[in-house]
Amino acid sequence: MLSSSRRSCFALVCLQIYHFASFSTAYSTLSNETLRSLPRPGNHFDIHDGSLLAPILVPRVPGTSGSDAVLTHFVNFFRSTLPSWDISFQNSTSTTPLSKGAQVPFRNLIVSKDPPWASPGDTSRLTLVAHYDSKVEPTGFIGATDSAAPCAMIMHAVRSIDSALTKKWKAMQDEGVDTFGDVEEHKGIQVIFLDGEEAFVSWTDTDSIYGARSLAEEWDNSLHPAMSTYKTKLESISLFVLLDLLGAKDPSIPTYFKTTHWAYQNMASAESRLRELGQFKSAQGRTWLPESKKDPHTSSSFPSYIMQDDHIPFMARGVDVLHLIPSHFPKVWHRIEDDGEHLDGPTVEDWAMLTTAFAAEWLELEGFFDKPSMSRKDDNEKRSKQDVISKTEL
Repeated sequence: MLSSSRRSCFALVCLQIYHFASFSTAYSTLSNETLRSLPRPGNHFDIHDGSLLAPILVPRVPGTSGSDAVLTHFVNFFRSTLPSWDISFQNSTSTTPLSKGAQVPFRNLIVSKDPPWASPGDTSRLTLVAHYDSKVEPTGFIGATDSAAPCAMIMHAVRSIDSALTKKWKAMQDEGVDTFGDVEEHKGIQVIFLDGEEAFVSWTDTDSIYGARSLAEEWDNSLHPAMSTYKTKLESISLFVLLDLLGAKDPSIPTYFKTTHWAYQNMASAESRLRELGQFKSAQGRTWLPESKKDPHTSSSFPSYIMQDDHIPFMARGVDVLHLIPSHFPKVWHRIEDDGEHLDGPTVEDWAMLTTAFAAEWLELEGFFDKPSMSRKDDNEKRSKQDVISKTEL
């Protein structure tokens, strides 16, 4: 039998577990009005002088000046646009098949925003991820889909939700929600821009995902203080959302993992709603493979193969992963043509909008976005009606 004090402790632990379980599956959809009012990237995604995308469209092999410039672009963006976010780096070095024994530097950028009342060990974080390095060959390779555009999509998404997230947390504090018992409300967000995803010669276990392997190992051994909700930084990741090879027309994204199929369904639903509301610019394509559609590589709804990418060392350590990568890679994959000119602008913008909506729903931001101006609201309604008419005519 438990003593009275031990029963109280046991009850508290059970309460914490209940709160954690309910929090981990919390997800609140946005209203149509909010979906219509989400900020658009506009000219920030212009491939020549757009403030978000253009600076990333350069060769950025690890350890080169191009890599330095892009990393500086990221840091300047967060410092100037999202100053309340915490910026940190995780650095490592490794030899590569081309380095002749010399150590090549790999620098991962981690940027996060947590509830002001919660300690790091008690905060779970939605984690948006893309790699920012590019291949050595062919010479001058840009890697627009791989993965300059995904980096810009994430930048737009976090900038778009920042004000609403701040407003939500202030409202929660005003209502006294910042108490120990409300662990389900300790939800933050972080961005990871990983270095060294690309192989220098050919993909092997040691010549690939240099930054991801280093970060996953370090975070798996980075302990939070005793009595924290999460034991390690790795356990603090509520969902690892990896964007890769996005920006070409008509991507088909399968659901890769049963454990995160529910998140896949939520994102697919958000896309359908955005498209129905006339908020997407790209042509109707088969972005999401329905459960009834068999993947071409397997006889079931889930692929039988494991897509090699930055998620591997995290998933191997138990992190839940939503992998947003096409089952059939873009035609420009690993070719010199994977540059800004070969991006499909409407598709890039749509992915930025979808990433924004998914993050906003995960963080339950309905009711905290600024209301759109009348002129913008009228424009959106007009665009939505035009979209309906065009579908009727087909």
